[in-house]
Amino acid sequence: MTPKGKSAPTFHPCGPWLATPDTVGDPARVRLWLDHNGTRRQDGTTADMILNVAGIIRHLSQFMVLEPGDLINTGTPHGAGKDLNPPQYLSPGDTLTCGADGLGSQHQTVSAAT
Repeated sequence: MTPKGKSAPTFHPCGPWLATPDTVGDPARVRLWLDHNGTRRQDGTTADMILNVAGIIRHLSQFMVLEPGDLINTGTPHGAGKDLNPPQYLSPGDTLTCGADGLGSQHQTVSAAT
């Protein structure tokens, strides 16, 4: 069975802590970005999403129970490697740095599947 979207193990790096709503500001205007090997590949805001944050929560609440502290994966800003011409995919050793303005950033190094 193939996992759905971003639900596979290791597909949701987060932490080492979560931000509270009062530190995020307007959730409809958070700038998100991703650098691949030091080059900015994605840059957008939550205002660019098809559904706003409240709309996503409303939709998910129709078929699942959401609890305080639950994390919801959404889509990705424009610039995903598969959409580039030619497509660009991750390779072992590549570095990724992603972040959200006002919330910090994360850094990962791609490793080969085992």
